[in-house]
Amino acid sequence: MGINTEVDVEANLQIGPTSDGMVRLFIEGKGIEVPLDFDPEEAEEIAEEIRAAAAKARAQHKR
Repeated sequence: MGINTEVDVEANLQIGPTSDGMVRLFIEGKGIEVPLDFDPEEAEEIAEEIRAAAAKARAQHKR
């Protein structure tokens, strides 16, 4: 499975700070829970990557 492979999977995503000063992405799906912790700098880099991907997706959609 790759980034362009369509799948029929539902999941919930929660994002928030932890009491240890980390940023947690918590993914919960059918029978699985995945907590991903990042330091604030890593979280900001991820946010920039998400924004860049959204801009590219928006540009492709307008074609």
